[in-house]
Parts: sequence; structure tokens; C-alpha cells
Amino acid sequence: MSTPDATVGLVGAGNLGRAIGLNLLDRGWAVRTLDRSDERQRFLVDAGATAATGPDLIDCRTICFVVPDDRAIREVLESATTSPPLADGLGAQHTVVVISTILPRAGQELSAVIKRTGAGYVEAPVTGGPDRARTGELSVYLAGTPDDLDAAAPFLQAIGTEHHRLGDVGAAAATKLANQLIMFAALGGIQEALRLTRRHGVSEDDLLSALTGGTADTWVGRNWGFFDRIARDYNAAGVPVDQRPWSKDLREVLDVADELGESTPLARLLSETVADQIEQHALATDDKAVTG
Repeated sequence: MSTPDATVGLVGAGNLGRAIGLNLLDRGWAVRTLDRSDERQRFLVDAGATAATGPDLIDCRTICFVVPDDRAIREVLESATTSPPLADGLGAQHTVVVISTILPRAGQELSAVIKRTGAGYVEAPVTGGPDRARTGELSVYLAGTPDDLDAAAPFLQAIGTEHHRLGDVGAAAATKLANQLIMFAALGGIQEALRLTRRHGVSEDDLLSALTGGTADTWVGRNWGFFDRIARDYNAAGVPVDQRPWSKDLREVLDVADELGESTPLARLLSETVADQIEQHALATDDKAVTG
């Protein structure tokens, strides 16, 4: 039987949350899962998790959010449909871990709400995607007090192999958005390069192979097809395009830049072009698979 220290409340059972939950179950954790979709929640329950309501999460010392945005987090914390609301049941024995990609300011506001209950707050956005989440090999960006980070350490060690302590709440969220900006910049560059070289008879595979090991080598190039798979998963789940990372995260980069008065012309250009590039490439790949 799992001890309370090895019991986690997992809010969000989408692509990433589901993979994190399956990995934790494999490692012997007891997982209590909450998701607005009965189908997504049932997937983890069938794998060994326990379906939870907001009040059920109070029995978990670690409560992890893997939901689209801070509004979804607040819905669970403050929902009048649970009795009592989750926030009312939090105390010094709890640590709330937010994996969701949110604005630094939103994380700071959530931290203030949660810390007033006596609970700890850890900002822990991740990178690596569902495949690495499934095997517990995520890279985790961390922010929070040393005591809160230490309290969440067993959970954080279970989900990732690289952990970067970056400072106060807000720092990890900013770093995750920086990661997304750089990643989507690489993706946009490769998409344009493919169009140019295709006109000279260079196949997609040959270009990507030629880039590997050179000065233009990137994670995006070495994992080409990653976004095609993610787009297909989002299509199957009915996730709106404007809520997918290539839309939402770039929008948040611009929001942060505007707050700080920083000029980010590249981010603005990417926000106008990359989403269409990803969706069209995924569609073309699907069409090619159908036609052979």
C-alpha cells in the first residue's frame, strides 16, 4: 500500500498529464486523477489510478496541475461545486506543483493564494513531451522556496531526470516560455528551409540528415515529426488550435514582453506564422500516409 508521501493528486489527464500519471503508476505511486473529461480520466483509472473529486485531493500531500492555463487551476482551487473548495482544505502538509505553462505573473498570483493557506507552491513547467514524460525523463524548470522544492523532491525526481532550480516563482515560467520561443524559432526556420531546398530537388529526409551534426543541428530537426504527432493527438481530443502550445505559448511570450516593455519582433512574427505551418505540415503528412 502506498504511503501518503507516494500519493499524488494529478489534475489534468491530457497528453502530458496522462503520460506523467502512467509513469508514476509504473513507479508504485498512488495516483488520484481529476479531469473535466470522463474519457481522459477513465484512461488513467483503467491503468490503476483512482478517480478523484476536488475534496479527494486533500488527502494527497502533493497536488500537481497539468492543465491548459491558470484559469483551469483556479477553477479547481476555488470551484463552488466542490464542498469545500480545494483551496479551503489546503494546509502546511500540502505542496502544490504547477507543471502548466502559464505567465510568470499568473504563477506569482497563484503562489500568493496558495501560500496564504500554509501550503507550499512549486513552479515546475517541463519540456520533453509526452514520450519523455512516460518514461520519467523530462527536463524540469523549477522555482520556489528551498523548503517547498525539497518537499516536492520525491515527486519531481519521479517525473524528470534534469532539474534546474532557477529562483523565485516566475523564473521557471519565464524560462519555459524562453524555451518555447527558441524551439518555435527553430521550427519556423526549418519549415522555410524545407521549402527552399525542395525547389532544388532535396527531399525532406535528406535535408534533415544533412543538418544533423552541423551548425544548424537542432532538437526540432532531430525529432522531426514530433509536432505532427502532437497535432494529431490534439485533433483527436478536439483541442482548439488557439489553445495548442504553438499558439498559446507564443501568445504568452508576447504578453510577457508587453508587460516588461521589451521588443520581441521575432516572437510576434512566429505567433503569426508557426501555428499554420505546424497544422498544414501535420495535415500534409496525414494525407501522404493515406495516399501512400
